[in-house]
Amino acid sequence: MKKIYLIGIGPGNLDYLTVKAINTMKKADVFFLLEKRGRKEHEDLLKIRKEILKKCLNRGTYRVVTAKIPERKKGSKSYKEGVKTWRQQKAEVVTELIKSKMKDGENGAFLVWGDPSLYDGHLEILQHILKQGAVNFEYEVISGITSVQILAEKHKIPLNRIGETIVITTGRRLKEYSPAEVVNVVVLLDSYSTFKHFKDADIDIYWGGYLGTDDEILFSGKLKDVIGDLQRIRKKAKKKKGWLMDTYILRRPEGSESNE
Repeated sequence: MKKIYLIGIGPGNLDYLTVKAINTMKKADVFFLLEKRGRKEHEDLLKIRKEILKKCLNRGTYRVVTAKIPERKKGSKSYKEGVKTWRQQKAEVVTELIKSKMKDGENGAFLVWGDPSLYDGHLEILQHILKQGAVNFEYEVISGITSVQILAEKHKIPLNRIGETIVITTGRRLKEYSPAEVVNVVVLLDSYSTFKHFKDADIDIYWGGYLGTDDEILFSGKLKDVIGDLQRIRKKAKKKKGWLMDTYILRRPEGSESNE
């Protein structure tokens, strides 16, 4: 029986790799590295994954197989349907890799940015493949350190406060919230700068870009006072690297109440 490991590698920094992740990597015979053609972000992330393997494993003990995955087509369908179709296309690529690049009894692995269970599609893709009966295998999920944890660590704040909820959402969905509903909201990958919709509310922001990497940027303050500086920082960072991976927390100051 073939076995697949989904290994969370956090931000790609060795300081944030768990012992379990490293030990699991040592069990793998082949690592599958997926990339999108022509995307600077994916070129950088592919390079980081290869460096992790070189630093953590002995040369000659594993194989590396890279494969191209399709771009998600936007605009033709609803967001949910578009992502579903895209993941099915990726599943076809992954199915072929497991079929043709692994021998029976071997272990394969995908190095997943952050954690495989938070804002990532690999787990659903494997489950879809098994449901379709395209190829048979076992799989295991190895947790990784998330950007949410690193963000709280670097800003020296707890995610939880007594008696308050924590919401984890995306920039695309954040716009559905009113300022009155924002208490503790963690936002992942906001390419829309949706925080600007809350610029008049009494809300603090704790922001981090490229968390846990050498390019890490941290920024915080009263949103209404710092929003201009934050937008300039984000624009400059994206222009420099060609892409931006950020996470932030919107938090109403403790003891304050919304007038919205």
